[in-house]
Amino acid sequence: MKAAEYITDSPEQTSWIGRLLGKTLVAGDVVCISGELGSGKTVFTAGIAGALGVSGYITSPTFCIVNEYAGKLPFCHFDAYRVESAEDMNETGYFDYIGGNGIVVIEWPERIEEILPEKYISVTISKIPVEYGSSAEARKAAENRRLIRIRRVSV
Repeated sequence: MKAAEYITDSPEQTSWIGRLLGKTLVAGDVVCISGELGSGKTVFTAGIAGALGVSGYITSPTFCIVNEYAGKLPFCHFDAYRVESAEDMNETGYFDYIGGNGIVVIEWPERIEEILPEKYISVTISKIPVEYGSSAEARKAAENRRLIRIRRVSV
């Protein structure tokens, strides 16, 4: 997948875009997902997991830092939100997963920027603000509207 932008209007659409990206991933790929709380990072991750044949409910590993899943390829989901320093990632096995034979997804990558791999796929999910003066109906419809930006990064 080349650099792309998508607008979604529901969690299902956000997950579907994740699934599209997931179908393009190969062993060793790292996907870094940024966005504010509640923007849909875990929903997007669930889409990636679905494309990789992971079954079951995908949860954010906010408190345990890492969840592992079995699929067509090993799938490892990190959440760095509660990580205080990059050194904390040593305890999670992070460095064993990077460059391995599976797919790694990292939520809140900005918290561990100094230890991100040289190449990764950057995903940014933003809530699209509702225009001032919009009707209640328009505000409700826009509640789940997201802008998703995907690009490959080489440091």
